[in-house]
Amino acid sequence: QIAFMTLTLFPIRLFFAAFMMLLAWPFAFIASMGSDEQELEKPLSWWRKIVDVLLKAIMRMMWLAGGFHWINVKGRRALPAEAAILTVAPHSSYFDAIPVTMTFASIVMKAESKDIPVWGTLIKYIRPVFVSRADQDSRRKTVEEIKRRAQSGGKWPQIMIFPEGTCTNRSCLITFKPGAFIPGVPVQPVVLRYPNKLDTITWTWQGPGAFEILWLTLCQFHNSVEIEFLPVYIPSEEERKNPVLYANNVRRVMAEALGVSVTDYTFEDCQLALAEGQLRLPSDTCLLEFAKLVRSLGLKPETLEDDLDKYAASAMKMKKEKVDLKEFAAYLEFPVSQTLESMFALFDENEDGVIDIREFVIALSVVCKPSKTLETIQLAFQLYQSEGGTVTEEDLACILKTAMGVSQIDVTHLFRAVDEEEKGKITYDDFYTFAVLHPHFAEDYLYADQMGAESGLETSSLSAPNGICTDFSPDNSGYRRKPLQKKLN
Repeated sequence: QIAFMTLTLFPIRLFFAAFMMLLAWPFAFIASMGSDEQELEKPLSWWRKIVDVLLKAIMRMMWLAGGFHWINVKGRRALPAEAAILTVAPHSSYFDAIPVTMTFASIVMKAESKDIPVWGTLIKYIRPVFVSRADQDSRRKTVEEIKRRAQSGGKWPQIMIFPEGTCTNRSCLITFKPGAFIPGVPVQPVVLRYPNKLDTITWTWQGPGAFEILWLTLCQFHNSVEIEFLPVYIPSEEERKNPVLYANNVRRVMAEALGVSVTDYTFEDCQLALAEGQLRLPSDTCLLEFAKLVRSLGLKPETLEDDLDKYAASAMKMKKEKVDLKEFAAYLEFPVSQTLESMFALFDENEDGVIDIREFVIALSVVCKPSKTLETIQLAFQLYQSEGGTVTEEDLACILKTAMGVSQIDVTHLFRAVDEEEKGKITYDDFYTFAVLHPHFAEDYLYADQMGAESGLETSSLSAPNGICTDFSPDNSGYRRKPLQKKLN
């Protein structure tokens, strides 16, 4: 079927879809000219209403060309005055733009998107909230803009937000980002379903790329999509004050409607687990648990690297000194709490009530820079090296166990390969030179010898279903949090 469709219907569909997008461009360009914020807050003029209808019709023809012959819509879309924000999940593909083109609700987009030919003009027409990567204060400004529009009493168009913040494989709902819930206004949950026999829609880290997804989807005779508008969720006073609680409760409602479970993993956890560094995290790593605890403590992603520098400098002064829970709390400048106790337990390898603070710094470096393996190892060498700037095999084992979040690891093969002169100690320069010459040193000297061992060093790059890797997806019986595992047993 794919071979036949590729030679026949695929090029026709692709041409027609592209033509529809080009046809929409002049209407969007004219309607966007000269518009300012004051005009946008007014009711649409008669001619803009006509343009709105025309553009929606053109976009619908574009999806028709893609095989979405009919779109099953359930429920009633709330008015802007009833719910200023539409929260959509699960987010699994760029085909999730279908409800955007049906409603022309505003979305949150990267500022660079407006400069894309044709597509940028269509984006500007729906009056998005632009996020600038170049502006360090962009996160705060984006939240403030969402809040301003949401609290305008329906003057602005509704804002459509995908609170998961990334694409998943729809097997569960990951943690919702709080941006849509900070304004504390009612939201309308919207759930998406693609009940197709063959899933050609899902576009995530693992699996087909963007063009392959487009090709396979256009080669289907028909593609089904369901959009269900759930009842408006009105937050309680407690939820208004606590956006995280509000987000979790809305996620629970949406998960029940979809018949899927939820998981506490986030977009950042996915980046951590699937980072393209030289040390890939194994499936049983405790660093994902550590990352969750870091967030629970209130350490913010945008300041983590600054925090890391501060903690690393302090740890270097402490040398090999071990600390108890109270000293650990003072070191982090946080009060003793259940979250802090759980984090402490991860590093309390002998259960004697003290930990090596250097291990915390290494773990935090992995969370901050998941793809920058050598930067983390360089920092670890600085923490463990002797006055002569060297580390032993035992030190290297501790460094790599912590960096990978596992209980056991054999570094003898790797250490001997780096220590060519058999001195029994190596410097970071020795390790760096070796890593440059052997960029796949982890596969050759660590994973290869230990696949299937009790340490559980199975690499996360092994074959897995499209989407979040297997270990992230909860069982069908419902997500249950795994008991806290220590780094060492």
